[in-house]
Amino acid sequence: MMATAVRGQSYKNFMTARDLLGTWALRLEAEQNRVSGTDLLDQAIHHVTCGLRHTIGTLHLYELTLPQGTSIEHDTPLSIIPPNDMEPTEGIVLDAQGNVLIVQTFDTIGQSCVDVTIVPDRAGHLATSAKRLRDMLSHPDAYRLGPADRLASLLEATTGGGELSGTGPGSSILATVWSDELSVRRQRLAVLAIELLRANKRILVVSPDHQSADALVGTIARAMRALGLMYKTWVSRYEMALALQVEGIGIRELGFEAQMHQFYAKSRADKAALRRKYDRFRELTPILAYKGQKQKDLDEVRLLEWRLLTQVSDLQAKIKDVHATLAEYENLPLFRRLSLQAVGKNVESLHQYLALYESQCAELRGELDVAKVRIDELVPEAAVPKDMRPEFDELKEEIVRLGGTKKIRELLAAEEDTNRQAFIQNRRLVVTTASRVLSDPLFSRVRFDVLIADEAPWIAAAPLLGAAGLVRERIIISGDTRDIAAAGLWASREAQLR
Repeated sequence: MMATAVRGQSYKNFMTARDLLGTWALRLEAEQNRVSGTDLLDQAIHHVTCGLRHTIGTLHLYELTLPQGTSIEHDTPLSIIPPNDMEPTEGIVLDAQGNVLIVQTFDTIGQSCVDVTIVPDRAGHLATSAKRLRDMLSHPDAYRLGPADRLASLLEATTGGGELSGTGPGSSILATVWSDELSVRRQRLAVLAIELLRANKRILVVSPDHQSADALVGTIARAMRALGLMYKTWVSRYEMALALQVEGIGIRELGFEAQMHQFYAKSRADKAALRRKYDRFRELTPILAYKGQKQKDLDEVRLLEWRLLTQVSDLQAKIKDVHATLAEYENLPLFRRLSLQAVGKNVESLHQYLALYESQCAELRGELDVAKVRIDELVPEAAVPKDMRPEFDELKEEIVRLGGTKKIRELLAAEEDTNRQAFIQNRRLVVTTASRVLSDPLFSRVRFDVLIADEAPWIAAAPLLGAAGLVRERIIISGDTRDIAAAGLWASREAQLR
């Protein structure tokens, strides 16, 4: 049922959106300082395994398995450092089930890899979120705080003891969909979304997590398909979908990256050339690192072979000397024989030396045969194609000239941002999480007509307010009122912050 009336308190006692933005900015900054000071949440995690699940355009979906007892919250940015001197890449945690993460990355690290190190950046995430709230406070004209003020009143009422009315159509600015049945809420939101789309409104839909976002996308798309509407051209899931299908709808093709990749299939030639060079550099880096390691192995085996050959040569010289001594032993002068006998050499002992030297020589030849087999194996593995090394050196020189791989990623992202902003402004309904809206810089530059907050009690007040500041006309809050106290994510008064 729809309701917005708040009973039991006067609006004049409520904090405004600006008050709440300042309060939550302070809270996020305090949390950032705590995380940065203790370094508990952002410490490197080693011995991580990963496997590629899906690729769309320039984004990749990986499954990461952490050591038992470790986990990372969803929407946390992180760096992935592969082994073998490969370039690190950045990603966003889309889902966390125990020690298994689903991570969206901006560069590929292969089909699978082991012994990976990841470094979460929870402090950076908090800093970015707090900065957005501060920006909303310092540039109120660039945002829309009118609807956010109504939301602030609702947040304060529900945490300050106010009673939510269960009846009434709601206001034109703030409306609620309260129900204890999730399916009922989702169906009602789908109906509202279709009504707003038909009214030519641009809608931002936020969920508490990416699984909920996928589920709501499927519900809305199915309802639109039932009415014969072209949901593929209207609905966009901002991140890569975790599921392949929801309610019979293939939602991966509704992904923002998939839609944009298809739309911008023919990008400008210079950007395409730069990306090809960058991708080729990343492709050659692990290959040459592997061949470099094999070359080290080959050099070690060849050094061993040289040592073995030296020892065999020395033994052969000794065998030759023994044979020569035995051949002329009877003709040696008496004093020469006596001197040989003095050091334990006579005919019998010389034959023993000869047998020993020949035995040692045979053993060394056996080791030489093993070394030669290993050399024959390593030579093709260590061999670098004639043109590969010059190509890699040229690519490396170009990348260094442009400022390194990080700078190239920034250049590519900056060039894409213009396209991404233009593209997302043409999407009629965008679905993501509230945390991503608050931390992704793209959302600071786009505006919507309506905000729909799915399962709002499970969305913290800070990202909810951040999303509310992007809408011009209306906010729709959906959820189960019993979850407000259970989640406890809207409390913000100073007494509750201490």
